[in-house]
Amino acid sequence: MNEIWMIFAIIVAVIALFIWDRLPVIAVCVGCALALWATGIVTLQESLAGFGDPATVFVASLFVASAALEKTGVTAWTGQVLMRGAGDSRNKLIGFMMLIVGVLTALISVNGAVAALLPVIVVMAVRLQRPPSQLLLPLVYGAHSGSLLALTGTPVNVLVLEASLEAGERGFGYFEFALVGIPLVIGGIAIAILLGPRLLPVRAVQALPPDLSDHARTLVEQFGLTHDVHLLRVRADSPLVGSQRADLLLADYPGLTLRTMRAAGNSGALRLRMIEPDDVLLVQGPPEEIAQLCRDAHLSPRTDPDDGVVATLFNRDSGLAEVVVPPRSALIGQRMFPGMVTQSGDLVVLAVSRQGIDLPQGELIAAGDTMLLQGTWEALDKHLAPPEILVVNSPDLVRRQALPMGPGATTALGVMAAMVILLATGLVPAAVAGLVSAGAMLLLGLLSVPEVYRAINWTTVILVGAMMPLSTAISSTGAAQLLADGLVQTLGDFGPRALIAGLFLLTAILGQVISNTATALIIIPIAVVAAQDMGVSPQPVLMAVAVAAAASFFTPVATPTNLMVMEPGGYRFGDYWKFGLPLMLLYFVAAVWLVPVIWRF
Repeated sequence: MNEIWMIFAIIVAVIALFIWDRLPVIAVCVGCALALWATGIVTLQESLAGFGDPATVFVASLFVASAALEKTGVTAWTGQVLMRGAGDSRNKLIGFMMLIVGVLTALISVNGAVAALLPVIVVMAVRLQRPPSQLLLPLVYGAHSGSLLALTGTPVNVLVLEASLEAGERGFGYFEFALVGIPLVIGGIAIAILLGPRLLPVRAVQALPPDLSDHARTLVEQFGLTHDVHLLRVRADSPLVGSQRADLLLADYPGLTLRTMRAAGNSGALRLRMIEPDDVLLVQGPPEEIAQLCRDAHLSPRTDPDDGVVATLFNRDSGLAEVVVPPRSALIGQRMFPGMVTQSGDLVVLAVSRQGIDLPQGELIAAGDTMLLQGTWEALDKHLAPPEILVVNSPDLVRRQALPMGPGATTALGVMAAMVILLATGLVPAAVAGLVSAGAMLLLGLLSVPEVYRAINWTTVILVGAMMPLSTAISSTGAAQLLADGLVQTLGDFGPRALIAGLFLLTAILGQVISNTATALIIIPIAVVAAQDMGVSPQPVLMAVAVAAAASFFTPVATPTNLMVMEPGGYRFGDYWKFGLPLMLLYFVAAVWLVPVIWRF
């Protein structure tokens, strides 16, 4: 019994520290694991076993898959689909938004889906002249319901699956969660459309996330590349064929400026060295000199659409970056001019300006000058880190927002489809499917090793791994049995639905102040023992816990995504529970009445 009371003391301390919110979450979680060891409740091996648990490994692998989808522009494409489908209608926007974020969450997690769509929704709110406060909470709560569409939606689903298997049950199929998730998504959309205008605040905000969806056009216009800019194709009989790009300075045409050169074909790749037939030159200057250059060099003007210049500069293969020369930079005093290839050999200087005016050809670089650079996405990521320059907008962030279905998107979708098939068919354990998927993303070049490390939300992974020993200790010490006996004695006479109602309320209350993953790790062993004590199947009880864990609606600290929209939406603490209350009632009805109909006691 002493161990049981020590378990309760540790749980209370952990919850208090989560609410106090002065210590890092991972410090509290690791401290919990160490406290279990220090009190002799578990061995050292048991206190650290959670970090090697298959569920922990699977959760980490999902972050890698999510990052690959975001990097390759799948989420950006999703946002553009939302913009086209919603039009000017608020109801359509709410419906499409919550449906898309729900489906996206099922594949890449709540945090990834909300982070990907947040800038898109803010921009749409501005375009429709609606306050973001009317849209962002429905976005987040739509992601919560979407987490119950598939096994990969949230770590809680994985924990519920593992608990079901350990209890001797068959577990849950990959899409089986959708049996309760689909009604919750539909119900959430209905609540947001019907009650949202009255329950959500109408509040203006000052700080909004940047919209980089049309960033390339903005840079082209800012650096004056929309006036007298011509795309010229190198014909096979041109004297330029076979010459080096660096030799093409157009000295005989003082009114013309070579900005960049694209390789032949539709790849959009830069031409950095020898000129070949059908390469495309982007030259700026008056039409009469352009015509003279075409006659002399055997070039053919291209009749591209209005966005031809933007497409030439910004595409699947190459991107743009605006940089500023800071004080004490090694570039100060050097000569930089449009069309030159940088010392690294894989970036092109498109424009150099000082206080918004093009820098004359012979002028030396000074602190505060700005340059527009073009290069492959890999080159931009690699060479824009040194202290010689300051990057205005990260090329990686621009690519993720502005390049839908970019390089590798089809491959990433194929890898994700393979993982879903493995999970849905049960051919291999979930952890194996996740590791195979993450490894494929790395080996196929969709992510680099540093990007894999950055993709993983280590706070979540450490939380799951460090809190698992507490979940184990709750069962092994008899604490789960004690609490389950109390629930059964209190609610047993009212039937198993009353047990589910009690567990729902306990889970939902804890989930408003601490992570829903941590909450699930505490409640799951209690739920399994209580179900066994009542002689009913743990399946509906565990699914009800998963539903309750997703109902984190009442506070901004309940989940990272709740907090993520607080500033851009201008929300206050009380805004969350006002809109969350009808959703909480919906989830309660689903857990207590719908779940037992699908998963029989």
